[in-house]
Amino acid sequence: MNPGDDTNSSSSSDESSNSIDIALNAVVETAMTHCYALMQRQAAAAAASEQVHRPIRHRSYIRRDHAEAHTRLVEDYFADQPRWGPAVFRRRFRMSRYLFLSIVRTLSSRDEFFTFREDGIGKPGLTPLQKCTVALRQLAYGTTADLFDEYLHCGDSTGRDCLKRFCRGIVEAYGDTYLRKPTATDCQGLMQMHETAHGFPGMLGSIDCMHWQWKNCPTAWRGQFTSGYKGSHPTMVLEAVADHRLWIWHAYFGVAGSNNDINVLNSSTLFTDQCNGNGPAIEFTANRRQYHMGYYLADGIYPRWPVFVKTVSCPIGEKRVLFAQKQESARKDVERTFGVLQSRWAIVKGPARFWFKDVIADVIYACIIMHNMIVENEGGSITDWNEDDRASSLAGASTEPPDRGLPLGFNEVLSRQASMRNQQDHAQLMNDMIEEVWARNRRC
Repeated sequence: MNPGDDTNSSSSSDESSNSIDIALNAVVETAMTHCYALMQRQAAAAAASEQVHRPIRHRSYIRRDHAEAHTRLVEDYFADQPRWGPAVFRRRFRMSRYLFLSIVRTLSSRDEFFTFREDGIGKPGLTPLQKCTVALRQLAYGTTADLFDEYLHCGDSTGRDCLKRFCRGIVEAYGDTYLRKPTATDCQGLMQMHETAHGFPGMLGSIDCMHWQWKNCPTAWRGQFTSGYKGSHPTMVLEAVADHRLWIWHAYFGVAGSNNDINVLNSSTLFTDQCNGNGPAIEFTANRRQYHMGYYLADGIYPRWPVFVKTVSCPIGEKRVLFAQKQESARKDVERTFGVLQSRWAIVKGPARFWFKDVIADVIYACIIMHNMIVENEGGSITDWNEDDRASSLAGASTEPPDRGLPLGFNEVLSRQASMRNQQDHAQLMNDMIEEVWARNRRC
């Protein structure tokens, strides 16, 4: 046998063994792939058997006939011969039809949201009357927007948007007029009215605070907005000044409910103009003594400042007893105002359901502005006050502040602030007012 034959036979045997190994490896890999795929299918089947099948929820569509709802609303309240008369309209809308239509026209001209529009497929949307009505009904009755879907065909989310835009529009359109600070003419009228109605010369109004419960207050803020004296629910505080007609001249809202009236007063802007020299110059006479600052009637928690006239606790003597009765009776103006505000706008009486403080502030300010608009529109029908009842001789006067051209210096501002907090001047004012009230009622 030749050596070359052995070499050829060994090389052929190596090639055959390599081919066998490759074939075996391919078979093994194929088997492993099939086994792995089988295991994956079995695991997926087991997971599918354990998973709870949930139905796929699609967005529901509710067919609302906005045109029919608008026609029904006009026939009920806004036609020439409506189904419900002026008395029913005022009870349900809290104001006259003329005033409501004036608000609708103003908002329609200022905000595109309160205009009639069509959607992308040409379907008519809500009219300005429908949007303003659903917003006003939520303020008046304190209910959710879903309650008026059957009558006005307005969805829940759309109704909430109408309420937010309505309140924001009221504040922007009417805030400068119906939440203005009193001018010199206003202060003159206030002093005349209160001197005639209550017998207090130099009185500008009554001041007090009201708490509004916040239902959806964030959990992290509950301790800050909760006071033990007002229950276990978070609240926000409204500071207000009201006159005898129930007109609200000052409104400051948003302070956490854990603060008392003094904390709210220290953070409010009630006396900012007086400290800066921009407020009206007021003069009045009490017990033949001249004073140069008006005052507000307040309860016992307020500080002993000459801008507040408080009652006498445990009065001794006829003069002090009479003064306490007159002061407590006159100070009820602001309490009556809070009662009328909550009765007229039930959303203020119940807990606030909004999440954001700025939205809640828009709601309360819009209610106050419309309250003042109703007071102006209805005149003396709310109270027994009439403009013809002004006294002929008065003990006070109000003038515009002098035009200095430059703002007051820091030292002068501090001096004005110190004079407004002088307790000796407060004691002198209290004694003079006691004598003044006694002399006026003795003459009567």
